[in-house]
Amino acid sequence: MAATIDAVRDAFLELSMGHFVQPQRLVFADGHALVMTAHHTPSRSTVVKTLSIEPGRDPVITGTVVYSDPDTQFTANAAPLTAMRTGAVVGVATDLLADAGASHLALIGAGAQALDQVRAVHAVRPLRKLTVHSRTPAKAEALLEELSLELPGTALDTASSAADAVSSADVVCTATPATDPLFPAEALPERVHVNAIGSYLPGMRELPEELLTTCDLLVVDEVAAALAEAGEIIHAVQAGTLPVDRLVELGAAVGDPPIARGRTVFKSVGVGCQDWAVARLLSRPSSSG
Repeated sequence: MAATIDAVRDAFLELSMGHFVQPQRLVFADGHALVMTAHHTPSRSTVVKTLSIEPGRDPVITGTVVYSDPDTQFTANAAPLTAMRTGAVVGVATDLLADAGASHLALIGAGAQALDQVRAVHAVRPLRKLTVHSRTPAKAEALLEELSLELPGTALDTASSAADAVSSADVVCTATPATDPLFPAEALPERVHVNAIGSYLPGMRELPEELLTTCDLLVVDEVAAALAEAGEIIHAVQAGTLPVDRLVELGAAVGDPPIARGRTVFKSVGVGCQDWAVARLLSRPSSSG
């Protein structure tokens, strides 16, 4: 995960420098089918990912990632790669925006993305406590059991509500398909970093509008992608409570790190350069160890 975080951080910095051609994601069948691509001009390398998403299916995500450059072609299962790259971008944002001593993560959602969310935050902010809330308590318990071997020195607990989970956290990760905010803004501590990665369609919303409009810093993976797909952002912008110029792109923040204080938010819908970064890393012989 540490190597993946570094690769994704570098990719976003290159995105901010104009080194990627990255078209808007294609969405079919009300979000049940997605196609993403990115071309890295300096290396003449390209990634294409196709996804099928069925919330009632196990696994929810199926698909394929194809990476190619002038010397290499690499194909991967899209589900674990997507979880890995989504975790990695949260690692980048958490490293950038969370307090240096942050050690308590609240995770909302215990689905396919959850493991790599925890792994990524732990890679940049070693966890002393992890609190998980899921609308299916058995999933939260199973997740904690799986993580117990990876986090032997971490206190592991569940919460009966999202509001209870976030009330004393240093870092929050939401990874759900929610269509309504998961918790009220007042449930959060005054100093906290929040990552929201679950919603990826205009009709989805994990975060309360008040948090977006009052937080000290609001970072997105890419402004154009957020305005097209992030339900929380779209709703607040259309309501006139969130000026677009408050949105800071992650690549720009990596290149010129802000002073983070108060409540900070990273909202990600996922963009092609993340898939490129992880596929390129995995395609190298040395990465197989």
